[in-house]
Amino acid sequence: MRLLLLLLVAASAVARGEASANLGGVPSKRLKMQYATGPLLKFQICVSGYRRVFEEYMRVISQRYPDIRIEGENYLPQPIYRHIASFLSIFKLVLIGLIIVGKDPFAFFGMQAPSIWQWGQENKVYACMMVFFLSNMIENQCMSTGAFEITLNDVPVWSKLESGHLPSMQQLVQILDNEMKLNVHMDSIPHHRS
Repeated sequence: MRLLLLLLVAASAVARGEASANLGGVPSKRLKMQYATGPLLKFQICVSGYRRVFEEYMRVISQRYPDIRIEGENYLPQPIYRHIASFLSIFKLVLIGLIIVGKDPFAFFGMQAPSIWQWGQENKVYACMMVFFLSNMIENQCMSTGAFEITLNDVPVWSKLESGHLPSMQQLVQILDNEMKLNVHMDSIPHHRS
């Protein structure tokens, strides 16, 4: 009962948008960061593949550039892949439930159960594990983007999807140095109204 209550509270928080993004154990501080004045460096990454790289880059960049605000978020795959992963997640649970209960869904449609279903009924633990792991593998493949996109003040400075590789720490520091110098130079030019 207590677990059900906790799940309901968490679901309602997510529905209200109160759940904060959490990359690498660093909670998003969007409310506090709204009032900061430094430049914003935003990472959009495939969390399953590049979390540690993001954490390392964030640590080095925050030491080298203390005024830069750093945010990280998950780079979402195309909607069709998200829907496929959601469907598989629900289908997996239904299929595991049918295996455990022993209901034959093929009889409902007037079909003879295939031999793999009969094997699953005889080996319920193995069948449930197989469904669970195969479904998770396909879901993860659907949700994986391979993205490592970096923007500075909403201006793209690196895209793994375009370049095909991650920036080295030296490349990223060089890009940030150049962008920071350019921004300082642009801020020092007097603006004339015409």
